[in-house]
Amino acid sequence: MTRAWEADPSALFERRLGKSAKELGHTDGRDDCPDIWQLDNGDIAVIGRDLTAVYGAQLPDGVTIGRDERLVVIPGNMLSAAKADIPDA
Repeated sequence: MTRAWEADPSALFERRLGKSAKELGHTDGRDDCPDIWQLDNGDIAVIGRDLTAVYGAQLPDGVTIGRDERLVVIPGNMLSAAKADIPDA
């Protein structure tokens, strides 16, 4: 079965959207850091905590997580800080 969209593993990181975890106070610089990046093909990469197992059994109707997908969580203010970098549809 062909998917309507597929991630392109050859896409490269182009620019951070919003502010870094350090700028937002979510890291001391020594551990893992959440982040949001636009790739050179326009797709978005999100680095966050993998909570697939926690939320997998309590997804809203119509929401599914594919075998090769993960549900990640990032700080809310990180997405808010990226708003200015995300164009309107």
